[in-house]
Amino acid sequence: MLPTVLAVRAAKSIASKTYQLDFDNLPGSELRRAPDGWHAIVPLGGTKHRLWLRELPESGYAVVVDLPLDADFELRLGAARRFWLAFQRRALGDAPLALPALKRRRLILALRAVDGWQQGNSYRQIAQGLFGRHRIAERAWKTDDLRSRTIRLVKLGQRLMRLRWRALLANRRGRGDK
Repeated sequence: MLPTVLAVRAAKSIASKTYQLDFDNLPGSELRRAPDGWHAIVPLGGTKHRLWLRELPESGYAVVVDLPLDADFELRLGAARRFWLAFQRRALGDAPLALPALKRRRLILALRAVDGWQQGNSYRQIAQGLFGRHRIAERAWKTDDLRSRTIRLVKLGQRLMRLRWRALLANRRGRGDK
């Protein structure tokens, strides 16, 4: 199961009106039966929260989110916090899988660079495509910072290809994407 899908179950207590989650009467939500339980998409707070339930809780009961202590705990915790904030009608903050703008830009450049490399372009041609012809010096290309940056981007793009797309989307905090 994806780490942003929350495993939810019924609690043994009745919830206050604020925290009641009536799956039969949620505007705009989707609820589907599957062999492994129930899957729900619940729009709250301007986003869609994905939930998995082994059994549907009775109306009026509180729900509990299960957070296994595993490699994806931090992502699940972020998704659970956003779900709770939506109930509170508070600002949700960044999505759990959102990449910072600079990292997203670097990954886009890396994918474009490796695409150019696979098409047989030289590092100079790739740099011209990524950064513009006007930024590439006619002389001293061997010592140009953009040459080194382009080579690093191609190598990052190759690594992303080897690790497949799942690694691109994985939360890799604490590790460099060298």
